Parts: sequence; C-alpha cells; structure tokens
Amino acid sequence: MSEIAEIYRSCKKKKDINWFTEWLCRPVAAVLVYVLRRTPITPNQVSFLSLIIAAGAGAIFALGPGHPWLIAAVAVNHISFIFDCSDGMLARCKNIASHLGHLLDFLMDELKAMLIFGCVTIRMWRVTGDEHYLLYGLGFLFALATGLTLTSFMRRPEYSGQTPTKDGQPAVIAKRQGLGGGAISLVEHAARSIVHYPQYIWIVAIFDRIDIYFWAYGAVNVLYIGRAGLAIAWRLGRFRS
Repeated sequence: MSEIAEIYRSCKKKKDINWFTEWLCRPVAAVLVYVLRRTPITPNQVSFLSLIIAAGAGAIFALGPGHPWLIAAVAVNHISFIFDCSDGMLARCKNIASHLGHLLDFLMDELKAMLIFGCVTIRMWRVTGDEHYLLYGLGFLFALATGLTLTSFMRRPEYSGQTPTKDGQPAVIAKRQGLGGGAISLVEHAARSIVHYPQYIWIVAIFDRIDIYFWAYGAVNVLYIGRAGLAIAWRLGRFRS
C-alpha cells in the first residue's frame, strides 16, 4: 500500500482538473500503474485501450435498453476514465513523459468526448422517439468539434507564447480582480466541470436523466466556441495602424 501511495503522490499531476479526478479517480489509477510499472506496456498503449473501453461504453449508451443499461454505460465509461488517468501517471512513473504523449492523450480524450456524446444523442432519440434530438445532437457535435479545433489552435506556442510541458498540466483560468471578475471566473470553473469528464453524469444516470447531460454539455460547447472565437478574432482580426 505504501508503494501505491507513493506512486499516487509522485506521479499525479501537480494541479489536477478537479477534485473528483484527483481524489476519487487517480488513487485507483495509481493501483493500475503499480501493476503495469514493470511490464512492457507503454503509456500510449494505455491511452489506446482507454479509447477502446470508451467505445464499449458508447455502444451501451446507444443500444442498451432501459435504466440499468444506462448505469452500466456510465460505469464502463468511468473505467475508461481510470485508464485515461493512468497513462500519464505511468509515463511519469517510468520517466518517459513527453509532449508527444500528452498530445496523444489530448487526442484520445477528445475522440472519446465526441464518441460518448454522439452515442448519448442516439440514446435520446431511441428513448424518446423524437427525431429532433438527432438534429440537436448534430449541432452540438459540430460545436464540440469546433471547440476542440479552437483549443488546439490556442494551445499552439505560436499563439499562446508558452513552451509546451511534458506534464500536460490543465489550462489555468486566470484570476480576475473585483466582483465581476470573480463572477466570470466562477462561471468558467462551472463550465469546465460540465465538459471536463462530467462527473455529474453519475448523478443524472442514477435518476435516469441523461438529458441533463445532453443539454448542459451541448450548451457549454456552444458558449465556448463563441468565447474562444471572439478571443481569436479580437487578437488576430483587428486593424493595425
């Protein structure tokens, strides 16, 4: 147990995305890293396995009938996230962390995000019989894909001015001054909680209200492309004297 605890302390990110990931997911991921640390299995292979498991979760979301299958889909998706937490930890444990590995992890994360949301869209259509969900889902998926493209662009060192790190730290929301700035930061933190591994999906699944995830996740992505798009346009599209 002491070695697992040491792996958790030394191999997790210095600043994690949220408390759910840091305190509930990474301790389990540390056990997986402990098992894999002396095997030839690579962090990249763990990343690919996480995607495969997420595909299984997506199939259950889309095709599994009834409430029990919804809970099963969320559980399998959670297992995928445990593997997702462990790939970077395994890389740090083996001292082979790299910027390329972080880019692969980001790619796998976003593929999984689109996969799961698309499969939830199919579930909403199958459960309700309302074909409008397919249209809404298509629009939200476009917003999600656009947001991922904008994020990739804004993370480029040519745009951000920051040198990429091997650790793959999450983006830090700048601290703003004043009451208005604090309110904006609070909204941004809430939005990140909705889209960065939505841990609340457990709650909505238990109450059989996956529609809450559908609308919240989609709306935040629409708002994000507006915010990020305006930021890019303001910086790069202004007239120069």
